[in-house]
Amino acid sequence: MLPGQRELAEQLGISRPSLREAVIVLETLGLVRSMPGKGVVVLDAQLSDSQSQSHDSAVAGASLEDVLQLRYTLEPFIVGLVAQSISSKEVGQLRLTLMDMREALEANDSEAGVSAYIAFHEELFTLTSNPIFQSVVQQTSNALKQSAEVLRNSPEHLAERLEENEAVVRAIRSKNSAQASAEMRRHILREGQRMGIELNIPDDNFGS
Repeated sequence: MLPGQRELAEQLGISRPSLREAVIVLETLGLVRSMPGKGVVVLDAQLSDSQSQSHDSAVAGASLEDVLQLRYTLEPFIVGLVAQSISSKEVGQLRLTLMDMREALEANDSEAGVSAYIAFHEELFTLTSNPIFQSVVQQTSNALKQSAEVLRNSPEHLAERLEENEAVVRAIRSKNSAQASAEMRRHILREGQRMGIELNIPDDNFGS
């Protein structure tokens, strides 16, 4: 059983609305269960494993909008956490992956560019010290790879992704959690625009 919302939000240094959003996503992925009047319980590994096949099927059948909504919910929150505790060595690794993306851009190698882009976001997922989010990494990575084919588009789009991801890393490097989250929201909203998708989200204050 997880601590109460107030206590858990204080432990993680986040707002209670952000915590509720994260719990909703985790429950959708079958990793936790909300029990009315009791709280939120983390599901045991056996039960979680038994649900993994249905989760994989759900990811395989997800639309691009579904993938972007998942990313919009999770990634800004995760980079905010990462910005609070990241080491200089970990920042260096993120910058090396961005260099791979830049080299792919200069070589006009879309395949390498997509691989570096996915690797960058997977590295962000694994940098969070929250063990529950670590459990979500595989599902989120699968969803990201699901949209990989659409990411193989014009070189200017890769250049835009690189610029946006560099802005995320700058905010993380300065340990500015709010800015890192905002930059990631902007990035994912612009990904939607590049795919011709306008995300239906309640707090779209970062599209401009």
